[in-house]
Amino acid sequence: MSVLLKRILTVLLCSSFAVATVGTNDIVEGNPFASVKVTIYGDLQCEYCQDLRTMLDEKLLPKYGAQVAFIHRDLPLGKHDWARQAAIAGRWVYQQDPKLGITFRREIMSEQEHLTANNLKPWLIEFATRNDLDYKGIVNSLNDPRIVTLVDQDSLGAAARGISHTPTVYVGNQALVETITYEDLARLIDVELAR
Repeated sequence: MSVLLKRILTVLLCSSFAVATVGTNDIVEGNPFASVKVTIYGDLQCEYCQDLRTMLDEKLLPKYGAQVAFIHRDLPLGKHDWARQAAIAGRWVYQQDPKLGITFRREIMSEQEHLTANNLKPWLIEFATRNDLDYKGIVNSLNDPRIVTLVDQDSLGAAARGISHTPTVYVGNQALVETITYEDLARLIDVELAR
């Protein structure tokens, strides 16, 4: 086998492995091919999750975005009346355009104190219209069994790990829960990057 052919096969094999390490249904920020992964179980109606969102935008992604995959898992808590529908709609938006899906998460979290179960659908329609998405599509996504299953799988995965609070962030086998500081999270990421 020629050296060139061996290199091509190695690249293809490594690419396949890298793609396999982050699922195709995952919501990922940063480098999806990174060996270091930070898994974030969050609720779009959670104020602590909003704090983490701000930390991601202002500190974590600028510093670690090229080296780390930040993987979002939906864990809408039962006490939040619109979080599950928001998670489902957010999945739909991410499937239409991953960058816009992150914008959706950022914007809906910033609107937490203004949103209710009653005004969520108008907010979704306005978001879709403003971003050139199908407004009927975003509303219909709320009953799309395929997308509902993705959100439910995240919740079941969290339950299997004993997670009941948001945000819960895993870096390697270490978990940080609810009130998460940049210093604690950065320290865990630095340890994983040094391995």
